[in-house]
Formats: sequence, structure tokens, C-alpha cells
Amino acid sequence: MNQVIQLLNSHRSIRKFTSQAVEQEQINQYIQAGQAAATSSFIQACTVIQVNHPDTRASLAEWAGNQTYVKDAPRFLVFCADMNRHRISCEMHDSEMLSGFTEQFITATVDCALFAQNVAIAAESEGLGVVYIGGLRNKINHVTDALSLPQLVYPVFGMCLGYPDQDPEVKPRLPLEVVLKQDRYDDSTDAELIATYDQTVRTYYQQRTGGQKEMSWSEQISTMLRKEARPHMLSFLQSRGYLRR
Repeated sequence: MNQVIQLLNSHRSIRKFTSQAVEQEQINQYIQAGQAAATSSFIQACTVIQVNHPDTRASLAEWAGNQTYVKDAPRFLVFCADMNRHRISCEMHDSEMLSGFTEQFITATVDCALFAQNVAIAAESEGLGVVYIGGLRNKINHVTDALSLPQLVYPVFGMCLGYPDQDPEVKPRLPLEVVLKQDRYDDSTDAELIATYDQTVRTYYQQRTGGQKEMSWSEQISTMLRKEARPHMLSFLQSRGYLRR
């Protein structure tokens, strides 16, 4: 196993950071690494907002569910799926942009995710830690207004970056056989494999919390999926020019 694969397999979410500064040149390099990610049909549909103002950071932390590390982390980035620059490009050539297609939403969102993962890997390769903040979508209208996002741009998630001040264990992932299928989709052994994996996750949580949390993966998922999942997102995305056809 080479060093790159070892780095990828060692990912942890870091929510506590030291006071060591993360220089702007570092951030610039990480964003350039993000730009090097694969992009569908060369659309390059990700824009990153680096949020520096303490008041804005505090508001984002509150809207994300009072996640204090959003305001406390040395750096905070918001990754946005962005088709606005494509509208501008069409106008530059006196061409009408046909927008609102579901495919455009998918490609822009996937572009954003690929971009962000490159940023995360670049930062981790230099000893930094990161945590993704999907909670920004809790109050996505507030976030959009605070960041002055135009039509055809929406915030997909945030990312805290900094030098770790904690050393959590790597969270165990699903068995390879559950996620890697050969030639066709066969889930005949998935329940059995997940049941075994559940015991691994239960042990992980017990050790991580000192016995305060005891839950398996399937229990966690079944509990989560009994609840509504941000039902406001569809109307919001449609209001931004996405998912109209």
C-alpha cells in the first residue's frame, strides 16, 4: 500500500483545531488542487467562498445546527455548485442558455463534490484535518443571502480546515463485498455482512464514547431514514433555477 492510499484510508473528521494558522498560500494551493479534479464536459461548475468575517462565521455555525467549529476553525470554506458563469459565457456569445435541467443539477453537484474531495486530500497531505458541514443546508436560504449567491448557484456544503487538536480513531467502513459488486447488483449476502459490520460499529462507538453510545450502523441508518430529510430543498433548488425539467 503506497503513501497516497494510506493517506486516503486514514481520513477522520476533525472538529477541534489548534491555534496554528493556515496561511492563505496554503488555501490557494488546495483550491488549485480542487480545480484539478475531474469535471463533467469541462464545465468547471464549482465556486468556493472562503468565509473570513467572524460575524458571518458565527451565523453559519448557528444555521448549521450550532456547530461551533464552523466559527472556531482556522479556515472555513463553502463549496457551491455554480452554473452562473455558464450563463455569463452564453451571454458573451449572444446565446440563450437553456437551464433548469436535472442533468445540469447532477453534473454541477458532482463537480463540486469532486473538487472538494481534492481539497480535503491536499490539506490532509500536509497534516491538516477537515470536516464537511452539510448542516449549512438546514437554513440554506439564510446561507445563500449571507453569501450573496446569485441565481444558478447554491451552497452544497462547507468545510472546516485546520491543524488537528484531537486524534480520533478512523471510523470503520462497510465491508468491501457490500460496496463492490461483480458484473451485476447482487445483494443476497448484504444483510448478513451488514449484521457483522454492525458489531464492529457498535464496538467503535462504545470505545469512542467511553460506553456512552451504543448503536450499530443499520440502527443509525434506520433511525435517520424515518425522518424527513430537509424537504425544503426541492423548492429552494427550483427557486435557484435547478430541477425545473
